[in-house]
Amino acid sequence: MGQGWLLSQWGVALWLNLLLVGLALQSPQKALTRAGVLHAGLLGLLVWGGLGWRGYLVVAAYFLVGTAVTRLGIHRKQAQGIAEKRGGARGPENVWGSALTGAVCAVGYAFFPHSLWWLGYSASFAAKLADTVSSEVGKAYGRQTFLITTFQPVPAGTEGAVSLEGSLAGVTAAGGMSALAWGIGGEWVGGDPWWLSACWLAGILATLAESWMGVVLQPRLAWMTNEVVNGIQTTLAALLAVGLGALLGIGA
Repeated sequence: MGQGWLLSQWGVALWLNLLLVGLALQSPQKALTRAGVLHAGLLGLLVWGGLGWRGYLVVAAYFLVGTAVTRLGIHRKQAQGIAEKRGGARGPENVWGSALTGAVCAVGYAFFPHSLWWLGYSASFAAKLADTVSSEVGKAYGRQTFLITTFQPVPAGTEGAVSLEGSLAGVTAAGGMSALAWGIGGEWVGGDPWWLSACWLAGILATLAESWMGVVLQPRLAWMTNEVVNGIQTTLAALLAVGLGALLGIGA
């Protein structure tokens, strides 16, 4: 293993994530389980190796904001039995349910460089952050929750339920993540405002689809767990964004 490789993007990715995994395993942090830490380290390796610091900043922003909103109204959510399991600590299934699509985009860029990988990557995290924020804000502060398919009132925490408060927070979160990715995207974005619009819209549409799947498909398909739905949602967001990007000539 030569010095040149050690200083390359993949070399930096390896050593940085080994260091962070070691620190996380020794710390009292409760955001990830021990297995979740190891899998997050592998995710970080793939993201930094493929997209460098910009990709890492996006996934870090998702993790930090997602962890923070999980704690909103935690006592109320625990009392109602709708809080995240393990006190919100994410395990391997949560890591890959949320970020497998992003990891594929990062590795895809490493082998077949094109700016549309960045658009797909960013949209996947815009969608997942919108989902997390809308769900957690809705459970904590939503005054009325409705099924997305029929608008029938249902208890907070019901699969596929939406609230005005949660929905507004989710749209804002998708916009914020899209703006972050657009702002740091450099040559992958080129300052194109249509890039921002495509990323934001794809994130919102995929989040609406996720809620629909929670009502229509999850009760009928035993294998469709929340993590599978998350994977479908983020993949849909990436595909929608790339499709819009190609249609609008983004990255051409």
